[in-house]
Amino acid sequence: MFTSVLMIEKPLTPEDVDFVTTLHGEERISFVVLLQPRGDQADVLLRAIDDVAMGELKEAVREGEEPEGDEARETAQIGLEYSLRALREAGSEAVGQVIEDHPLDKLTAVVEEAGADEVIVLTAPHYVEEFFHRDWASRARHKVGVPVLKLFAHSE
Repeated sequence: MFTSVLMIEKPLTPEDVDFVTTLHGEERISFVVLLQPRGDQADVLLRAIDDVAMGELKEAVREGEEPEGDEARETAQIGLEYSLRALREAGSEAVGQVIEDHPLDKLTAVVEEAGADEVIVLTAPHYVEEFFHRDWASRARHKVGVPVLKLFAHSE
């Protein structure tokens, strides 16, 4: 069985589930899902810039209204459970956890513990972070020792 560690920042859409579960054809896949809720980092400006770059001006204005830190944890847990259930219903094995601190350190540990074959980073585009190679996928490629695939999540 092929094992993928799947890093996400929001619940999977049905299109995302279909996409990641069919990446390897008919081979059965086991997923370890790591969901990082929005943190207390000072990245509201970066998210707003990304929204403007995508032409989503209304979203840029609302960035400060989204729950952050502890307030986002409960929502993240519900989103994780939804995503795990969707992966299982698609025929894959799936376990996961919400991560908050040091996501790349946790990713490295999970890759080793699970004996993962790859890492899939499935997020919305983050143009500023990607330009400076500070996004999860770029940073993970130097830490985890397995292939890292960067995919863009589908919008709802």
